[in-house]
Amino acid sequence: MSRIVVLGGGMVGSTMAIDLLKSHDVTLCDLNNERLNTLKKSHHKLDVIALDVRDKAKLKSMISPFDFVICAVPGFLGYETLKAIIEAGKDVVDISFFPENALELDEMAKTNNVTAIVDCGVAPGMDNIILGHYNELMTLTDFECLVGGLPQVKTWPFCYKAPFSPVDVIEEYTRPARYVENGHIVTREALSDCENIEFDGVGTLEAFNTDGLRSILFTMSHIPNMKEKTLRYPGHVEYIKVLRETGFFSEEPVKVNDLSLRPIDVTSTLLFNEWRLKPGEKELTVMRITLKGKNSKGQIEEIVYDLYDQYCEQTSTSSMSRTTGYTATAAANMILEGHFNDKGIFPPEYIGKHENCFRFILSYLESRNVIYKRKTRIISDK
Repeated sequence: MSRIVVLGGGMVGSTMAIDLLKSHDVTLCDLNNERLNTLKKSHHKLDVIALDVRDKAKLKSMISPFDFVICAVPGFLGYETLKAIIEAGKDVVDISFFPENALELDEMAKTNNVTAIVDCGVAPGMDNIILGHYNELMTLTDFECLVGGLPQVKTWPFCYKAPFSPVDVIEEYTRPARYVENGHIVTREALSDCENIEFDGVGTLEAFNTDGLRSILFTMSHIPNMKEKTLRYPGHVEYIKVLRETGFFSEEPVKVNDLSLRPIDVTSTLLFNEWRLKPGEKELTVMRITLKGKNSKGQIEEIVYDLYDQYCEQTSTSSMSRTTGYTATAAANMILEGHFNDKGIFPPEYIGKHENCFRFILSYLESRNVIYKRKTRIISDK
């Protein structure tokens, strides 16, 4: 049994802490005392500590006695928090999805004898792990990931709910989307190339460009075609484009009477209640990963992994928390059980290349009823 500290007590962070309680001593840290006390009342074995991770000295002191760290802080705090964890010499799995390049901390992690797995959620995360696995088995030419978290009940106008801050969602809608086509990185505006695609159990969804490839743009640059698209119910993109083009996502202050306000702050405040998942509100996660290339027999083969996951009524756990959080706790247990002990910064595709790690994580998820269904077909024999 190891001592683990989870930094960040939001929906996903608290789900990870509860999952890890099954086998470990767990402490959950967050700035919100009320949230911590509520979780403590329902999970008596869970230890809680109020902490502001921006206080680097206090953060390093607090994590010092622990064997392992899970980092689930908001993205804007992620890079500096991960850096402090590495400076403290602690192995870590990170799902803060910060915009900075985590590989810049690789030498520091090696110097401090730290194993750090970053971007270890559902996407980025499991899609990278699956890609890394098949990159070892095939000469890949194509990779595509379609993914989205959606409410089970569609409510006008956006037909969307988010388990995290609207600011992070809006970032997906404004940051230019990069993908790889014929060996070249192509940059398009977010929300572009919208297409309708059918999914079992859900029906028709919109798929549109977002900047979700992250590390694999560079670690898998030998693959000539790679793309990630976000999924929403039909109609969502049009409403978001109206807000974006009208300036509601702008960070430039505007004068309203005697007040100077950033439109993005007003929009985020209004959307917080509109998009917030209420306790017990049912939602689902849909993901389709498609890989194509030449297999060991010289055949052109296509492999498709489909995920359809719903809110768990038995544990009152959101699907996005399960699919994201359990990938991270699987990786943590994988390290703690000695299946992976390399030192440095590792995006998930570097984990998937190891057969034992790939099987461990899939098995861990399956034991929690997060099921990736696989199908293959031979496109041509030669």
